[in-house]
Amino acid sequence: MRDQVIAWLSNNVSEHRLQHILGVEQMSIQLAYQHGVDPKKAGLAGLMHDLAKFFPPSKLLQMAQDSGLKIDQLCRSDPHLLHADVSAIVARDEFGVKDEEILTAISNHTLGSPEMSPLSCIVFVADALEPNRGDTPELELMRQVSWQNLYKSVRQTCDFSLKYLLNSHKTIHPRTILTRNWALQIVKQQARTSTQPEGLVAKVDT
Repeated sequence: MRDQVIAWLSNNVSEHRLQHILGVEQMSIQLAYQHGVDPKKAGLAGLMHDLAKFFPPSKLLQMAQDSGLKIDQLCRSDPHLLHADVSAIVARDEFGVKDEEILTAISNHTLGSPEMSPLSCIVFVADALEPNRGDTPELELMRQVSWQNLYKSVRQTCDFSLKYLLNSHKTIHPRTILTRNWALQIVKQQARTSTQPEGLVAKVDT
């Protein structure tokens, strides 16, 4: 299927975008091995995450509506935000992908979502950090974190995206903020657990 998808992408995205997509595919596979996730699923989700990237706004809206997706006002006014969800539709209808975890990872790669699966977290992070995105010191540090702590990497990726959107005076979708806060809470819980004395059982309210 990989060759079939790449052939389709070659006719539907720019060469620059294709190189980004292949970078996301490879980084998703590497992160999957690192974090105990199925690398085949990660690679496929990474390869298909931007299938609808170059679809015109009218097509994005129409496909989302035809598939019964809930379209909020922000996405209606900026249909490009729907390209992740529509990419999942193309993966399902054009290439026969039925694995819901893969389809959800494709759908979540732009805005994120609270309670994301590790697979979704991997594609979300890889989309922002694959090597073609640049080699600034900030990005290099973020890549190092992605190998060590997936949820801290999600939080950093959200912060990075939010900073860009604020500086560019662009619209911020609430899902990105919700995703950031969700990942932050997991990282805080991990920190509390790691500092808890061995043998001490935390009190659970009943």
